[in-house]
Amino acid sequence: MSKGQIEYAGVTPVRDEASNLPRLAASLAAQTCPPAAWVIVDTGSQDATLRLARDLAASLPWVSVNPLPTETQFSRGAPIVRAFHHGISTLRELPDVIVKIDADVSFEQDYFERLLERFSSDIRLGMASGTAYEIECGRWVPRFNTANSVWGAVRAYRRQCLRDVLPLEEHMGWDGIDELKARGRGWRTATFNDIPFRHYRAEGERDGLRLHAWIARGRAARYMGYRPWYLAGRAIYHALHDPAALATLWGFALAAVMRERVCADASVRALLRREQSVLALPNRIRDALGRR
Repeated sequence: MSKGQIEYAGVTPVRDEASNLPRLAASLAAQTCPPAAWVIVDTGSQDATLRLARDLAASLPWVSVNPLPTETQFSRGAPIVRAFHHGISTLRELPDVIVKIDADVSFEQDYFERLLERFSSDIRLGMASGTAYEIECGRWVPRFNTANSVWGAVRAYRRQCLRDVLPLEEHMGWDGIDELKARGRGWRTATFNDIPFRHYRAEGERDGLRLHAWIARGRAARYMGYRPWYLAGRAIYHALHDPAALATLWGFALAAVMRERVCADASVRALLRREQSVLALPNRIRDALGRR
């Protein structure tokens, strides 16, 4: 597959994103490789989001709007996945790469050109993203993932890889389970530190209190099948910057006590535990520090 043959489409689930959507639209329109299609899926906005989206569709031929009203209250996981599924279903045909794009991001003009080059040069690359930069103390700083993890805010799937992992889990943790499914089927997943994007809202910010966001992460970790000692180490690491991160452990314990269901795919849980082995720990630490 040559660079000239690669096309991509974006799907953006939105709810009350009137302050973010125009910036994202301008960023996509300025790309050196613009999308073949951009589907905006509104899930029940109470602000001007839907009107703005329809204005964009009227002015840009590659934009379409497909409302999918869901819960009246914001919740994480399932509504986003349902909106992404709905957006995919409206595409007449799937292009080479499909990208789930959050409304609260922006990119340099060559972001997708550079990302598509990675897909072109590596036929086993199934999922990828650039690296998120977020505001900290008035300046943009990188947020490093482990090397084979992919940022959910701008999550690009090769078409065949997406088919291999669909349907996505309608549950918190879906954006870790799809990676595990992909790697279990022989695909490579990656975050590229040299391809930055800007993320204007920290993960979990819409949950209100940071405490709630960390509790939700803990419950998602239980659903995915995390090793408890690994989750504890991760919580302590994050607590160096945000003490509320220790609530991850409470969320995990709460899910266990309440006997919440876990991911039904035992192979996914087993792969996650292999990747969280003691032998893999040094590489994960280097990834988290951006040194790999």
